[in-house]
Amino acid sequence: MTSAESVLPTGPLGLRTGAPALEDLAFERLWQAFMTARVTIALALLAVHAVMFVLARTSASGWVIALCSVYLAMTLVARLTHYPLQRSRATSPVWLSTTVLDVLMFSALELLQAGSVNYTPLFALPVLLSSVLGSLRLAVGTAASVTLLLLAQTWWLGVDSRSDMAAPFLQAGLTGAACFILATLVNQLAVRLAREQQLARRSELAVSLQRQVNELVMETLGDGVLVVDAAGLVRVANPAARRLLGPGEAAPMPPFDLGGHSGWSGLRELAQSTFQNDADQRLDLNIHHVNETARRLQVRTRLTAAPANASENLCVMFLQDLREMEARLRTEKLAALGRMSTAVAHEIRNPLAAISQANELLEEDLVEPAHKRLSLMVRENALRLGKIVDEVLDIARVKHESGANPSPRLPLDQSIRAMCADWCQQAPASHAVDLALHAEGCSVSFDPDHLRRVLINLLDNALRHAGRKADGIRIETRISPSGRGILKVWSAGAPLEKTVQQHLFEPFFSSQSRSSGLGLYICRELCERHQAVISYRRGLREALDSASAEGNEFSVAFRSERGAAAPAVSLSAGTH
Repeated sequence: MTSAESVLPTGPLGLRTGAPALEDLAFERLWQAFMTARVTIALALLAVHAVMFVLARTSASGWVIALCSVYLAMTLVARLTHYPLQRSRATSPVWLSTTVLDVLMFSALELLQAGSVNYTPLFALPVLLSSVLGSLRLAVGTAASVTLLLLAQTWWLGVDSRSDMAAPFLQAGLTGAACFILATLVNQLAVRLAREQQLARRSELAVSLQRQVNELVMETLGDGVLVVDAAGLVRVANPAARRLLGPGEAAPMPPFDLGGHSGWSGLRELAQSTFQNDADQRLDLNIHHVNETARRLQVRTRLTAAPANASENLCVMFLQDLREMEARLRTEKLAALGRMSTAVAHEIRNPLAAISQANELLEEDLVEPAHKRLSLMVRENALRLGKIVDEVLDIARVKHESGANPSPRLPLDQSIRAMCADWCQQAPASHAVDLALHAEGCSVSFDPDHLRRVLINLLDNALRHAGRKADGIRIETRISPSGRGILKVWSAGAPLEKTVQQHLFEPFFSSQSRSSGLGLYICRELCERHQAVISYRRGLREALDSASAEGNEFSVAFRSERGAAAPAVSLSAGTH
């Protein structure tokens, strides 16, 4: 069937590379059915002629029985072993051996049993086999061979006969014409059925692919999607919707009833209202669960016709967590606020520098103590404003600095020791900073200026919370079991409130009125740029008197290689 098979490509061995396995199974079933029919006919012929041999005791029947036995053996071999690789290959040895064997066998039986038994109807088997499973060329060729053999047989039998041969020749011709018509019609029907089967299978594959794409989209979609029928039964629910509906764990797999949980009553009522009004709706509602905070959702509903029955509608509900929406909105506002703050900082910088210079010039001529105190207030506030401007501009620099050049590798202990010593010389503290360096030989990938900025911000933050307590600040380095360098800055002080801990690393957030709230945010940005992780926890430290002290601890986990750890070194750097 050339026109049908041209739709799908074939491989080098004649196999259809694009054909699904189902088509191969259907072809195999047809082939086995025809082979079984051949075996059945061979058995029937052998049985009939065996009975005739027993009753008639003729020598011709013995030859016929032998021929039928050979035919039975060959049909069994074909049924058990042969299988065509490609149905359209008319010159395939399997096709030739099958059709030629049948035609020759039935022709031989017709000659050996001339006048006693009519075997002409048996020629329909090879014609049907070649028409259904083969190409049009093979079908026409088989019909032509049958026609020629019938005409030749009629001529051979009429050589010695003096009777009128017009009727036998007409009968042979009509039988051959019937074979041609049968081969053509059956082949066209088979071609059409194969084409329809391929189109149906292609549509099935397209539907299956579309279903897989829809399932993938549903699985990865951040918003929840529910498909609810008029009875309140959830037929489809993606993982996001199940997480939003569940109290602590996800909701059960669909199908499930929205009326089965008291917390889903708002969703059920909204679905019923959508069906009753036959209109899309939008509503903000709460999902209540026992002993848990209510989850605020924004729900949008859409009506759609079910594919199985157009009179049945389905309600598609889109669920969005309002907390996540508000968090994204806050992030966008913070980004806009950061851009505005950077522009304002640039505008403040020049007037602030002019104020500071003018104040220094005025200080040279001031004599009155009261005037000097006022000048000192101007200088301190100008320095404070300058620090805020620098922190705001630091955020812009961190955001726009290119990360194309790899950061150098720094020895962790030596870098921390030197930076801590510089800070201790400049910080207005009256107590010592305890150093416990356990990462000798460990190097980290970090820009030196950025590491200095992170450490100074953490130390300034520790100084504000530790006050002037003895042993109030401790810096520790170590190597984790995975080979990462760890920096810890511990400070004594009261624990932070949970609301403060949630927003520690957000910009412009501070628990103190005189802080810009940008120090920890800059630390987080710099750490993320160098693939490091900064975190906070309430931790303990071992004091010199072996008594444990509780305080606030900030940790930085660097991306580093495993290094050889040296024995612990404890140093004290004065901060006067």
